[in-house]
Amino acid sequence: MNIYEHSVYLDFDKCNGCTTCLKHCPTEAIRIRDNHAVINQERCIDCGECIRVCPNNAKKAKCGKLSGMDKFKWKIALPAPTLYGQFDNLDDVDFVLDGLLKIGFDDVFEVSRAAEIVSAYTRIYLKDENVKKPAISSACPAILRLIGLRFPSLKANIIHILPPMEVAAAMARKKALEEHPELTDGDIGVCFISPCPAKVSYVKNGFAGYKSKVDLVVSINDIYFQLISAMKYGDEVKSLSHSGIIGIGWAATGGEATAIFNDSYLAADGIENVIRVLDQVENGNIPPLEFIELNACAGGCVGGVLTIQNPFIAKARLQTLRKYLPVSQNFLSKSEERKLPEDILFDDLPEYKPISRLSDSMAESMRMMSEIQKLRQELPGIDCGSCGAPNCRAFAEDIIKNQASIEDCLIKTYKNHKGGDDG
Repeated sequence: MNIYEHSVYLDFDKCNGCTTCLKHCPTEAIRIRDNHAVINQERCIDCGECIRVCPNNAKKAKCGKLSGMDKFKWKIALPAPTLYGQFDNLDDVDFVLDGLLKIGFDDVFEVSRAAEIVSAYTRIYLKDENVKKPAISSACPAILRLIGLRFPSLKANIIHILPPMEVAAAMARKKALEEHPELTDGDIGVCFISPCPAKVSYVKNGFAGYKSKVDLVVSINDIYFQLISAMKYGDEVKSLSHSGIIGIGWAATGGEATAIFNDSYLAADGIENVIRVLDQVENGNIPPLEFIELNACAGGCVGGVLTIQNPFIAKARLQTLRKYLPVSQNFLSKSEERKLPEDILFDDLPEYKPISRLSDSMAESMRMMSEIQKLRQELPGIDCGSCGAPNCRAFAEDIIKNQASIEDCLIKTYKNHKGGDDG
C-alpha cells in the first residue's frame, strides 16, 4: 500500500474531544481517545470537513508558504478560478492576475484556461463506446480517494484525464521553456493557489505513478491579503486572462458538468450528498447517465475550507464576472479532436485498502463481520459517540479489532452497574 502524506492534521493543544468532527467525518477516520481526537491516516481523505466543523479550530491544513518559491529563478502562479470570487466589486480577472505579478510571480497561468481544455477533451472521451458509464469526474482528489476507500467497485467509472491544475502546470512549464530557452525545468517553480487541502495532498503524494508538476501549494486565505494590498483597481492592467465562461464556471458545482454539452449528467456537492450519490450508483438505483460531477465541498470549490469568502457570495460574484466573457477562449484544433493526447491521461488509480475490508483473509473477514454484528446487538444503538467512535457499529468494529473495550460504552457500563446495585 502507498504511504500517503496528509495535509489535514490535529492541533493537539486546541482539541478538547468534543466529538463534533467525529460525527462529520465521511470515512469514520476519527476517534476520541483520552479526551482528544485521533485521525486514522489510512482512512483520511483530506476533504477538510473536520476543519470546517471544528468549533475549536483544532483541525488545520498544512500548506506551503509563498517564500517556498524563492529558490526558483522563474516563478509561475496557477490561480484556481475560485480565487476570483473572493474579491468584492471585481469586474475584470486581469486585476487579480496583475496582482499576482506584483507580489512576486514572473508569470501567471490560469487553471480555468486548462479547465476549458479538459472540458473539450472530456467531451471527446465520453464518445468512446468503451468508457464505462456513468463516467465520474477525476477533478476532485478527495472524491478519488473516497471512491478508492469506500466505493472501490466504481474505480472503473473514473475518467482518466488529469485535473485542470496538472494540465495547467504542464502547459505553464512548456510555455516558460519556449519563451525563455535560458531556463531549465529545475529553474521553474509552479505554485497552485488552492481552495482546499485535498490538492495539497495530491501534490505531495503524486497520483498513482504520476508525479505532480506543481512545486508548491499555497492556500487562498494565505495569499488573499497580499493580493488585496497589491491590486489597484484604478490602474491600467494588461490583458492577461485567457479564460471564458466554461473555465471560470468550474469553480462552482455544475460548471464542469454543463461544459460537456450533454443533458445526461448529474452534479452533486457536499460530502454527505456525494456519498448518497455513490451509494445509488453502486447499487444501480440511479437513472442512466453519461457523466457525474462530484465535489467534496458544498457549492463546489468555492466552498473549500481554505477560502475567505462565503461560498454563496463567491458564486454570485463569479456569475457576474462570467456575464461579460465568451463561452470559451480555448478550443481544440481539428487534429487535436481526433485523439486524446497521452500527456493529459493517467494510467492506473492509486491502490488503497478499502475501509470495508476487515482482514486480508476472506475467512477472517467473515468471522469478524459476524462478531461485529453480534456485538452490535448488545450495544444501545443510539450512536451517541461517548465511546469515542462515531456510531455503535464502528465501536463494535473497534472492539473486535482490539482498538477499544466494551467498557468504553458509558451507557452499557452504567446499565450494568445499576443492574448490579439493584441486585
